[in-house]
Amino acid sequence: MISDYKTAKKDFLAAKFRGCRKFFGSHNYKLEEGYCEIMLDNLKKAREIFESIEKQDMRAHWALVMLDFINGCVSRYPTYFELRNFLEIDLNILITYYKGDYVEKIVRYADFMFTINPEVHKFIGRVFLNNGLKPQAMFFFTRARDNFYQDPELHYILAEIYKEENNIPECKKALLTCLEILPGYAPAKTMLGKI
Repeated sequence: MISDYKTAKKDFLAAKFRGCRKFFGSHNYKLEEGYCEIMLDNLKKAREIFESIEKQDMRAHWALVMLDFINGCVSRYPTYFELRNFLEIDLNILITYYKGDYVEKIVRYADFMFTINPEVHKFIGRVFLNNGLKPQAMFFFTRARDNFYQDPELHYILAEIYKEENNIPECKKALLTCLEILPGYAPAKTMLGKI
């Protein structure tokens, strides 16, 4: 039985779900309880929980936006910072819980989210890359490059991918682009010195 918040949160994030929902519910951790309901496909219950705390918790507002995306509608708009702070985390959680259908429904709104935060395609690409879904990651990194070319971090991420593939000409090209945008980008300078 889970006896403290830190353990419950750690277990939830590691997909060791047993006891998490009960702990969060009985200790009035509404946000976390709502996320548990999403993982159990109880989207209506999750919505009710998030709506009860939406005014006090920015993350609950974001969770409601995410539920809208999953349900194929937009009744709320995410903020720049909600996308920056929560999109990657929540896509990772959904992938950890094998909720690929939810991930797919959320990323369908990538171009819409881009209008609010131009780094969205990069965020999504990073999630896919970190979860071993490289073709999907490259699709979103390409979208990111096409839509927000002036992001030095994006070019550095691409350089890392090309280096891993032993595609040194493309790696070097990505690093030079990164340094053209931001000449002081230390990781790019370091990598360029090593290839």
